[in-house]
Amino acid sequence: MNLVVQHPELSDATVEAITARLGAPAARRAPGYARWSGVTLGHDAARALGDEHAVDAGLVPAAQRLAGFRLMAFDMDSTLITIECIDEIADFAGRKAEVAAITEAAMRGEIRDYKESLRRRVALLEGLDEGALQRVYDERLQLTPGAPVLLAAARDAGMRLLLVSGGFTFFTERLRERLGLDFAHSNTLEVAGGRLTGRVLGEIVDAAGKRDAVLEACREIGCSPKQAVVLGDGANDLEMMRVAGVSIAYRAKPVVRAQTTYGLNHCGLDAAVRLFADAPDW
Repeated sequence: MNLVVQHPELSDATVEAITARLGAPAARRAPGYARWSGVTLGHDAARALGDEHAVDAGLVPAAQRLAGFRLMAFDMDSTLITIECIDEIADFAGRKAEVAAITEAAMRGEIRDYKESLRRRVALLEGLDEGALQRVYDERLQLTPGAPVLLAAARDAGMRLLLVSGGFTFFTERLRERLGLDFAHSNTLEVAGGRLTGRVLGEIVDAAGKRDAVLEACREIGCSPKQAVVLGDGANDLEMMRVAGVSIAYRAKPVVRAQTTYGLNHCGLDAAVRLFADAPDW
């Protein structure tokens, strides 16, 4: 196994401390990155080592290559993009604090019924001019740092790209077109007379819906779910993460970090590329 350690400001002192712990020098050292080969640590020990030194640390099998996977699936809010769209929409209705509190509790896994939590939040948007959605997209939505690098690496490896969200099609469809994604799956806000009705059309995409979207994309491209890489941050991402071959928790809630293959708490999304043995030698 290779131990991969990353941090935007990875110090020589940290690398030296980990070297002393492992009893072997780093096989590769570059700005923000170090790798040790032939490591016998377990995953829990690697995670603890990362926590101890406040770095992103993961064990990467030598045979784990991006080219061996067929699908990369992203959660949208606070994963592929930096915001929670529903919270920002609510800001235009003067309800951001109220909606954000429900969002945070749902992402931490404290609200078991995601569908009900979404209905509660969307109901608070009733009467808002639909133009607020475009303003959120234009003025507040930004890609997470490193996202373009990760998307390009996945494409170069021949992977298909899925955006799956408990959020809204207004945003996922625009991102699908803008980023050239292959699939997108999310919820549709009901609009009547140019205003939000406070309801969602059709079946709400919850944790099971996200899992099913990953499984359906795998069926469509003819691969096993174990050939999928899934990235997310909230409790409603766990079911799709469990069916994947590799799961990556990005700036995630503790309940998610504890159950995924890797965690990225300090770096951008581009750091995910180095969790595969065929990563370019930056």
